[in-house]
Amino acid sequence: MFGLKQRIFTVFAVLTLVAGQVWAGGEDDLKRFVDENTQKLVQKLHAEKGLYEEDPEAFYTSMEEALTDFVDFRRIAARVMGRYARQTSRAQRDEFVVKFKRSLFDSYAKALVTADNFEIDVLEAVIMPENENRASVQLVVVSAAGNRYPVTYSMYKNAEGRWLMENVIVEGVNIGLAFRDRFAQEMEENRGQVQVVIDGWSDSVKNLNLEEDVNRS
Repeated sequence: MFGLKQRIFTVFAVLTLVAGQVWAGGEDDLKRFVDENTQKLVQKLHAEKGLYEEDPEAFYTSMEEALTDFVDFRRIAARVMGRYARQTSRAQRDEFVVKFKRSLFDSYAKALVTADNFEIDVLEAVIMPENENRASVQLVVVSAAGNRYPVTYSMYKNAEGRWLMENVIVEGVNIGLAFRDRFAQEMEENRGQVQVVIDGWSDSVKNLNLEEDVNRS
């Protein structure tokens, strides 16, 4: 199986594609729809690996089209910026959303297409008893060699009743927290120059050492 960093973002990308296709319902419905769409998307991913090598921009466009209507990247990017979002203009926030999304695709597209064949099993979906608009889905990624990698998928229900991806934890790595910590670190290193951090975000993601974040929650 590919390395930890590749595993994390392979799962992140696949699960992100799944998220927006799930509508409001009970836990059994949530699990069933996540499972059905996961299997379809894993099959599609395996079938279209060649597109990345033939035409990377077409591969990127295909991914973006699949994600744009389903994933609240603005919500995710705002959480990554954390308290520093208050220091930015609307134009800077818009720019960061674009750069955040593109950095994921640019940095980890190769992980998606070079990974060995794998399966994703959906184990359980739980709607939070204290808030019916929050849910978690437990999954496991099974490599071609039979290795199993646990995943916790956090979801929220938007105003239209659609379940969307809010965060994902892969092998104990809290992706949202790792990105937020990285943004804060870059802000400190660049003396609060938020535009500099936004401009350099792609390189920052490439250099992110997720192995150090294992077991952080």
